[in-house]
Order: sequence, then C-alpha cells, then structure tokens
Amino acid sequence: MMRRLSVVLLFAVLAGCQKEQQVKPDYNKPLPPGANALRLLLDPAQWPDLKEPWERKDPAFMESLDRSRSWFGIASTKQFFPLFDVSHLRAQMSVYALSKILTESQSGSQFEQRMREDFDCYTSVGYDNKGGVLFTGYYTPVFKASKTADSTYKYPLYKKPADLDIEPMTGKVLGRKVGSGYQPFPTRSEIESSNMLKGTELVYVKDRLDQYIIQVNGSAKLELADGSVMYIGYSGNNGHDYTGLGQTLVKEGKISPEHLSLPAIRAYFADKPAELERYINMNDRYVFFAEYNGQNWPAGSLGFKATPMTTLATDKSVFPRGGLVVVQTKTTPMAGPQGSFNRMMLDQDTGGAIRAAGRADIYMGIGPDAEQRAGGQFAEGRMYYFFLKHGKVLEWHQKMLTENPPASVKPGKSPKPNAPASAPAPGSTPAPGNAPAPTGGKIDPFGTGS
Repeated sequence: MMRRLSVVLLFAVLAGCQKEQQVKPDYNKPLPPGANALRLLLDPAQWPDLKEPWERKDPAFMESLDRSRSWFGIASTKQFFPLFDVSHLRAQMSVYALSKILTESQSGSQFEQRMREDFDCYTSVGYDNKGGVLFTGYYTPVFKASKTADSTYKYPLYKKPADLDIEPMTGKVLGRKVGSGYQPFPTRSEIESSNMLKGTELVYVKDRLDQYIIQVNGSAKLELADGSVMYIGYSGNNGHDYTGLGQTLVKEGKISPEHLSLPAIRAYFADKPAELERYINMNDRYVFFAEYNGQNWPAGSLGFKATPMTTLATDKSVFPRGGLVVVQTKTTPMAGPQGSFNRMMLDQDTGGAIRAAGRADIYMGIGPDAEQRAGGQFAEGRMYYFFLKHGKVLEWHQKMLTENPPASVKPGKSPKPNAPASAPAPGSTPAPGNAPAPTGGKIDPFGTGS
C-alpha cells in the first residue's frame, strides 16, 4: 500500500457533542495585505538544529551553492530585491558567507556556532501563521518521443506562438498581441479544438496522458525514436488558471486523497479512457516548449541547473531568491517507509501552483526513481531562511572584495543561464518568460497543491 499523508485535521464540533470531521488545511491561503512571509526568530531556542543538515551536505549541495553565488553576480538580479527585509547585497553576502563557513567548519557544532554568530534566522509564517508548510515533490520525467508524427507518435508539444507576449523579466503572460493591445490567449480546449497551432509542433509523444503530464511538469527528457536524446523545457503558457487533474479526481470522489499518485491516475484512465479528455480540458492552462541543450538541464527558474534534494521551489513573490533554507519535514515516497528530512536547501525555483507562504516543492531528480519519491511526497513541516545579520553584511563584503578584487568580479562571467538549443541565450538575467520552468511538478502533477 502506498504511503501518503492524508490532508485532514480532526476536530470536535456541533454543540453538546463531539464529532470527528475531516477538514483540509488551506495551504494556499494568501498572506493578509501587508503581511510578510518570514518572521525573525529572536529567541535562539527557536532555531532549528543545524548539526544534522551540516552532516548531510554533499558535493552536489556545494555545487548548487556555487550556482547561487554566480547568479547573484549577474547585475540584473538586483531587480528582485529588496524583498521583505533582504537587500540584494545582504542576500548575496549571505550566500558567500555560507560557502566560507561551510568550508571552514570542521564539525556540525562548529558550523552551528558560526551561523549563530553571523546570521539571523527567519521562519516561514506558513499557512496557519504558526509556521506550517506543506512540502510536495516534483521531478523531471523521461518519455519516448519523435520529431516527426506517425501512427505511434501523434500527440504534439508546441512551441510558443509568435503572437503570445510574455513580460521577459517577470514571466507575466500579457496575452495575445492585437494591434496596440492584448486580448486573453485561447484556453486549452479552444487551442486544441481549433488546431490553431498547426505548423508549430516541436516534438510528438505516444500517449495523450504523457502529453499532458509533460505540460504539467514543464520539462522532460525525451528518448527519440532515432536513438538520440532531446531536452525540452518551458517557454511560456497561455495565461489561464491551472486546475489540477488529480485534485479534480479527488474532489469528484474518483480517487481517495490517501491514494492519489501518478500511477493511480494512470490506472484510473487506463480503466476509463473515455473520461480522459473531459478531465484534461478542465485545465485551461496550456504550456509551450523549446528545445534546450543538456549542459545546464534541467534548469530551474533562476536559469541554472536544478539539484535533486537541494533545489526548492517556492512563491517568489513572497520569498527571496537564491538563499539558504533549512527544511524539516518527512519524506513520504509512494513505496517504502517514511523518513526524516532535515536538510539544507537553496531557494532556486518557482512553483506555478505554489502561491503562498505555506507551500514548497522539493526537487527529487530525473526519471522513474524520482517519480516514486515525488509522487508520494505530501507532508507538513517547517522551513527556515538564513541571512547575515545587518551588522555583518559590510564585514563579509570586505572579505569578498579582499579575496576577489573588483577587477576580477565581473557580472556576467558566471555560467550563462540555460538557453534553448535553437535560440540565443537569454539576456543578462535568467528571464522566467524565456528560461525553462521548474524542472518537474512546479504545477503539481498530481494536483494536490493547487
């Protein structure tokens, strides 16, 4: 039996008697006007333990940290700050200081002591203003595909339409260009029923549900019929709201919440194929793709390679980009036992269906094993952000300048953001409208979080 946490709370109601009822917490509850997603922890006793996360660090985490450092070196990343109480310099120096402290610390205890001396700790206020955060998982799928259509490969993935305008720096969908203005781009059902995208096919897959899953995930590794490999990633969407297929199946009582998973969804439609079109068309959002080189693939929304069990996707309108987050939750794979998850991660990706302080997505990796990990991940926990104390920012900035004199600090010399193989690289900053979307279920492939 697949292990998956049910999204329920039990409480007593009805005057004069006690009765258990199932209530789903509103993990997507927006922040009140003017409220912040992060709260400074003034009491050191409220800090999370940092010794275990230090022990769990690995070379992949350090490489991912280097990517964040390089990203902050791009001048145009300043546009995303300040956010909350975090300036660009403070965020940048926090990542630099963290890399030095991690390298210099000889034990978890020493690391924890150094962090307490130089850093402030903030907690997400969560969905309940008490720090509760729902952690789901996402991954990058692998599918069979062909660049030409035939009787086997007949379900297309399309390039971004030429008349669809997307704000390059924010990724905001402006709509269909009409004269000097815009009108809403057609919905999923309107796009597919009109065949309006004919001639802009990028690649074809075997199965209608596979086609939809790739759209929901935002990227995929494709094993082509000729034996080659193709990497595709997000290049935009039609600007309509997302409706989770899995969420709808649960709402209609087709699948129970505790058994919701990608295999369960596949099994349901294998048994009832005639229902697939109706459910797919309930989701008005339609995603477009571009081909990408494999060097920095799969890439997150900051434009560089995502790292399994290290890259975290959050709502970038309320959480600062690129920095250290300590995540404390449980792993809940589709098969096997639950486990403790207490790790350092980096906020390097954006969740398409994650629009709240009480949601976050853990990137699990590529392929079937990652699918197993991501498919069952559904657990509450806490997340903590770390930024240098205000009085330490200039001190660490001077240390960085001493180590790297200004002549050698050249924004733009960092690795270029991942770019479509068939198009020029994006400009000086990873632009969500041009760079690939998060690598897996940022739009929540099982529909549990939207």
